[in-house]
Amino acid sequence: MQVLIYQKNKRGVIGLTYIFGIGRSTSKKILKDNGIDENIKVQDWNDDQLSAIRNSVNEVKTEGQLRSEIQLNIKRLMDIGCQRGIRHRAGLPLRGQRTKKQF
Repeated sequence: MQVLIYQKNKRGVIGLTYIFGIGRSTSKKILKDNGIDENIKVQDWNDDQLSAIRNSVNEVKTEGQLRSEIQLNIKRLMDIGCQRGIRHRAGLPLRGQRTKKQF
């Protein structure tokens, strides 16, 4: 939640997306579940709203926990030696992008 301190002049939906792992749909869901209007700016949230949002954000995987899970998934792909793991190991594109020509 420390990220929101720097985004006080943003709308609530946008301010929450500055947290790694929370996108637009998740931020809309968090605000809707807590009964907070999307258009209220972060600086205008009162303490009750802030604590409710903080509790909701803690239920979602964010920041370090999400980053470590992603790294473990990539490591697992490399360990089993699948196509995506081999491409990760070599530092090449994974999803069929061209590597010879740059258009």
